[in-house]
Amino acid sequence: MAGKPSVVFAHGLWADGSCFSKLIPTLQAEGHEVFAAQHGLDSLESDVACVNFTLNHVPGPIVLVGHSYGGTLITKAGLHDRVGALVYIAALAPDEDETSQQQQAKFSPTPVFEHIEVADGRLWLKASGVGDFCGDLPEAEQKLVLATGAVPVADLFDQQVPGTAWKTKPSWYIVANQDRTVNPELERFAAKRMGARTYEVDSSHVPMLSHPEFVLDVIRDAAKSIGA
Repeated sequence: MAGKPSVVFAHGLWADGSCFSKLIPTLQAEGHEVFAAQHGLDSLESDVACVNFTLNHVPGPIVLVGHSYGGTLITKAGLHDRVGALVYIAALAPDEDETSQQQQAKFSPTPVFEHIEVADGRLWLKASGVGDFCGDLPEAEQKLVLATGAVPVADLFDQQVPGTAWKTKPSWYIVANQDRTVNPELERFAAKRMGARTYEVDSSHVPMLSHPEFVLDVIRDAAKSIGA
C-alpha cells in the first residue's frame, strides 16, 4: 500500500457511501487506502465534521472526492492539511460568500425539483423523480439508489460554514452533460471558476455509477499528480 495516496469520498443528497461502490474495489486493488464518509445530511456543520474525522483517519496525501452536495463538503473540508487534490463529480462548489442554494439559484432549475417533497423536516426524492437523478442506470439500480439514499434536512442548502479549498488546492471536475439534478451549466461555471482540469461525459447525475471507468481515470490522474 505504501506510496499510493489515500482516497476519501463524500456523497451528496439521496445517497450514501455505497454510491461509490463501483470505484472503491478497483482503487483498493490498485493500492489506495479508501474510505467513504457516511455523513447523515443533518447539518452542513456536522457533515463537514464527518468528512474531517474521516480525513484524520487515513494517511496523506489524500485525494478528496465529492459528488453533488459532496462538492460543498470537500470545498469546506478540503482545507485539511492532508488533502492534496480535490475531485468534483457533477458537484456544487460554492465560493466563500455563497451557500449551496445561492450557487444553485444562479442557474435554471433542473427537472428533479419537480419531484421532491418535505416530510418530517426532510427533503424526500419521490419515486417519480429517480429518472431525473440516475436515469441512465438500469431500472433495478435506480430502485437501489432510491432505497439507499440518505434524506437531507430541508434547509441544508441554506446553511453555511467557512472554507473554500478550491482556491488553494489543485482541482479536477467531471461535468455530467445530461444531468437533470445539478445544471450542467453550473458545473461548467464551477469548474472554470476554480481553474479545474475539466472532463465532460454524457451521463446523468451519477457518472460514478453509470460511467465508473471514466471517473476512475480522473481520480487516477489526480492521484498521480500528488504522489505520496
